[in-house]
Amino acid sequence: MPFKFTGFADEAEKTLDGQIATLKEAGWSAIELRLLGGKNVCDQTDDEWAETRDRLGEEGIEIVGFGGQIGNWARPITSDFQKDLDELRRVAPRMREVGTKFLRIMSYPNPEENPLTKEAWKSETVRRIKELATIAEGEGVVLAHENCSGYGADAAGWLELAEAVGSPALQLILDTGNNSLHENSNEATWEFYQATRDHVTHVHIKSAKANPDGGDWITCHVDEDPVQRRILADLEQNGYDGWLSIEPHLKAAIHAGQDVDDSGEAREVWVEYTRRLEKLVSEISG
Repeated sequence: MPFKFTGFADEAEKTLDGQIATLKEAGWSAIELRLLGGKNVCDQTDDEWAETRDRLGEEGIEIVGFGGQIGNWARPITSDFQKDLDELRRVAPRMREVGTKFLRIMSYPNPEENPLTKEAWKSETVRRIKELATIAEGEGVVLAHENCSGYGADAAGWLELAEAVGSPALQLILDTGNNSLHENSNEATWEFYQATRDHVTHVHIKSAKANPDGGDWITCHVDEDPVQRRILADLEQNGYDGWLSIEPHLKAAIHAGQDVDDSGEAREVWVEYTRRLEKLVSEISG
């Protein structure tokens, strides 16, 4: 099987112990860290980080990536850039400690009120990410840009951004559901993938389908979205042997303030998602 499995377990459980237990139930031994007890891993104090690092080390769980906040939906292009510089400088040494490669970023949404012109938006985004990429190169980490929010949310914007920044420290996370949800079309995700396939360094698995009640599309299980099979088969055919990291958004959507509750249902759904993904990959791999 060419792929390796991981995921954002904060969509299953709030606490680190709960997330570890979820991974063990799924039979997985790697995690992408984001929220721990409601706090982003990038905002942890030195003592909090040491406790997180040591606990995962004791359990033999690899940390694949940090779900960072740089340039995300809460940090538009008009936000204080110093926050992003501070975050990168704070977490890069921690990432090196545990051999973590990917710091997930986005590319600064343009505010709806008083937006910049497209040219000014691009110019300032490139300026910021160039400075961040220079730091990341020196620290030996990758700014892994997700096709979610900001100038690089669509294929044309990502390709412009990658060319303008021109750094090996800026690479692409393909989220296999974001474009479908943004445009209410699975073909939107397939088109993004086709246009950016050569740039993909890491994959987040999210799946989407039409809302039976009408309106905007909704998330769903991985085998309910036909574009997932197409992308996974193409990734395998083209030699991708990296991580598939689940971010289902079925019972939690961190960006929308929808956190997991204490019923245990989110964990059940998360583990079920892992099972269905493994089955789909097994079918593709033969």
